Amino acid sequence: MSLSFSQPLRAALATVCLLACWGTSAHAQAPSAEATIRKNLAERLPNLPKIDEVTKTPMDGLYEVRANGTDLFYTDAKGEFLIQGNLIDTVGRRNLTEERTEKLLAIDFKSLPIKDAFTLVRGNGKRKLAVFEDPNCGYCKRFERDLQKVDNVTVYLFLYPILGPDSAEKSQNIWCAKNKAKAWNDWMLEDIAPPSSSCDAAAVQRNVAFGRKARITGTPTLVFADGSRVPGAINSAQIEKFLADASK
Repeated sequence: MSLSFSQPLRAALATVCLLACWGTSAHAQAPSAEATIRKNLAERLPNLPKIDEVTKTPMDGLYEVRANGTDLFYTDAKGEFLIQGNLIDTVGRRNLTEERTEKLLAIDFKSLPIKDAFTLVRGNGKRKLAVFEDPNCGYCKRFERDLQKVDNVTVYLFLYPILGPDSAEKSQNIWCAKNKAKAWNDWMLEDIAPPSSSCDAAAVQRNVAFGRKARITGTPTLVFADGSRVPGAINSAQIEKFLADASK
């Protein structure tokens, strides 16, 4: 059985189809919020770093704009306003910006160039911790004194001379010492300078290159087995907490 339509009805159906198809096409071509944000922010704020990523936040109508790897901003769907600051979840009492930044800064422990570090083992050494330190860093010396109170840990010590030429010289002398761990502890805990020594100390320069790539900007910087990164000197109780969290 076939259906036939009159000429006026066929024309009406064609018009409906045309409108429906045009509407679908127009909707498909409408720019996404991400495209709009990228376009408008780039045009209106030419000094803004290149945008790496745009994602929705838990807050209705608010989008996260990530630039420079770890710099976070917030904007509306049209990119008409830009906010720099912390996004706080008042219900959960969480700093969402801080949590997001910590995830972005996390370092895969397996990616660390362990061959360019020397190890200090205490107790059974089961727990793992990597530390980037400058031998001329006062905060590092304070941290080292607190670290002496932590047992059953293997510390991978990355010499990271970023404070000046003397830091590079001391790092080379420590790296080239027959007993690196002793030379390090003598200097950091007893102020006994490492004797002048020379050897292939390219590992120290590789540490600096790795740290810059990983955006390690200060010392000490701690990296735990779960990838969490802690900048700055923390006390023994805090070290224990991070080691416990990392082992879960």
